[in-house]
Amino acid sequence: MTNYATGHYAEQVAADYLRKRGYEIIAINWRHARAEIDIIARKKRLFGKALLLFFEVKHRKTTRQGTGLDYITAKKLQQMQFAAELYVATNGYTGEYALGAIELSGDYAVTACLENIILR
Repeated sequence: MTNYATGHYAEQVAADYLRKRGYEIIAINWRHARAEIDIIARKKRLFGKALLLFFEVKHRKTTRQGTGLDYITAKKLQQMQFAAELYVATNGYTGEYALGAIELSGDYAVTACLENIILR
């Protein structure tokens, strides 16, 4: 399988995982000339408006060189934040939003799902 096919399959698995947990998938592989977002999802809240989440999907065949989450560096977080702000501005979204990450193992099992990643 090519890297593109592997990444696309990992994004589909992650989107299915989110759907099963009550998220509405807004977009998979959203692209702009200056940024991209793996998954955009809406999470309904018990009280208040829904939260829009921008997920980075990380799949690693093995953990010999670290887990998928290890590859979300400060620079990657800045890129994710930029992409989220670009999406919000482009689409006129005025609600709350946050960054998230989903890690998949070599056999495409979800091993971690983080919401509300904070930039430091």
